[in-house]
Amino acid sequence: MKATGIVRRIDDLGRVVIPKEIRRTLKIREGDPLEIFTGAGGEVVFKKYSPMGEMAEFAGDYAEAIFGSTNFPVIICDRDHCVAAAGISKKEALGRNVTAYLDEIMENRKCFFTADAASPALEGVERCFCVACPIMAAGDVSGVVALLAGEGLGVATDSDIKLVTVAASFLGRQTE
Repeated sequence: MKATGIVRRIDDLGRVVIPKEIRRTLKIREGDPLEIFTGAGGEVVFKKYSPMGEMAEFAGDYAEAIFGSTNFPVIICDRDHCVAAAGISKKEALGRNVTAYLDEIMENRKCFFTADAASPALEGVERCFCVACPIMAAGDVSGVVALLAGEGLGVATDSDIKLVTVAASFLGRQTE
């Protein structure tokens, strides 16, 4: 484990403040859940918890079903990175960070549709999204389902948009 040189004391209620620099680097926001466990050497480890990450296999199957129905490549992401993909190379997509564009859609908590997909979905991947819908669980955003544009795919239909909306709603229910 990398030492950061930052020392924090535990207060009388057992709390410790995670330094702003670490929170910013790991994209830990106020209210984000953290897993706490101990390491073999007696370390206390805080790990950002991702309900969508826990469902990656299920989300992958769901992405395949959406791809089969729409023919648009599909990604399913948690708040930070892609956890499932279909119709696009998994090696290319899985684990990649979401772009500021998808992050903004999650922050706005509203589905997004565009006919001129010009905003990339994942960092380091040139594919842009044409439909994106936040995954809401217990009033909090836990991720996003997005259809990716591609040559010869045309424009997403109302049925495609509804399918993504239903998928996001269903995945949100599964993470509650």
